[in-house]
Amino acid sequence: MSHPLDGKIILVTGAASGMGFEESFLLASQGATVWMTDIAEDKLTHAHQKITEALPEQVGDIHSAVLDVADPESWQSLAEQINKTSSRLDGLVNNAGRTLRASLVETSDEDWLSVMNINLNSVFYGMKYCYPLLSQSENGAVVNVSSTAGLMAHSGPAYGTSKWGVRGLSQSAALEFGGKGIRVNSIHPGLVSSPLLNSGSTEFVEESLKAIPMNRIAEPQEIAEVVSFLLSPQSSYITGTEIVIDGGLNSGGTYKQIVDRINAQLPL
Repeated sequence: MSHPLDGKIILVTGAASGMGFEESFLLASQGATVWMTDIAEDKLTHAHQKITEALPEQVGDIHSAVLDVADPESWQSLAEQINKTSSRLDGLVNNAGRTLRASLVETSDEDWLSVMNINLNSVFYGMKYCYPLLSQSENGAVVNVSSTAGLMAHSGPAYGTSKWGVRGLSQSAALEFGGKGIRVNSIHPGLVSSPLLNSGSTEFVEESLKAIPMNRIAEPQEIAEVVSFLLSPQSSYITGTEIVIDGGLNSGGTYKQIVDRINAQLPL
C-alpha cells in the first residue's frame, strides 16, 4: 500500500515531545524517512523508540540526532551527516521553540537572547544549512512554526518578536527559494496542548479559552496534519503562505469575549 509521503526525507526539530513528536509520528506513518532532532538526548531516544515500536516495518524509517538549534555548528554537522546518508532533504520542519511570559522591563538580556536564538535564529540556521540538501530534492518544502503571537501584539515581547521574525523570514525565504522549487510556509498555532503550553500558568489557559470561538485548545495531532499537508504534493503550489490554526482566536477572539459578556447580561 502506498503512502502520501513515501520516499520523502524530512527533518523535524524539537521532536522529542509535543508537536514535534506528533509531527514525526504522523510523517513516518505516511511513509517518510524522518530525522528526529532535539537537544534533550534521553527524551529523544525515548521518543524515537516509541515511534519505532508503534509503526509497522513497511512505513517510513526513523533516525534521531542530537541538535542544538541555536548553534550553527550543530546544524552544519547534522547537514553533513544527512548528506552522507541520503544526499538530499525533501522537507524541513523548524518546530523547536521556547516560551517566555515576561514584560519588556522584566525580561533579562540573557532571556531575550535565548528566546531569539531558539525561536528565530534556529529557523535561519536551519534553512541556511539545509538549503543545499533541499535544493537536491525535486519538491523541497519548509514549514516554519510561528504562532498567533506572530500575528498580533503579545504580552510577552521576546516571544512575540521572535514569532513575528519567523513570519518575515519565512516570506523572504519563499521569495528566494522559489526558483529552486523549494516551498516555504509558516504555520501559526494558537493554544496547543503541549509541554510548552503546560509549562505556563493554568490561569493563562483558562482566560485564553474565553477568547477562542471553538472553546478548546488544539491537540498537537491537529497541527501535525497541517504540517503533513504542507510537505506533501497536495500543496505543490502553496508557498509564502501563513496558515493560522487557532480555533478562530485571531479572527474574532477579542470580540467574542465582549459578545459573551453582553449575552450573559441579556434576558432569555
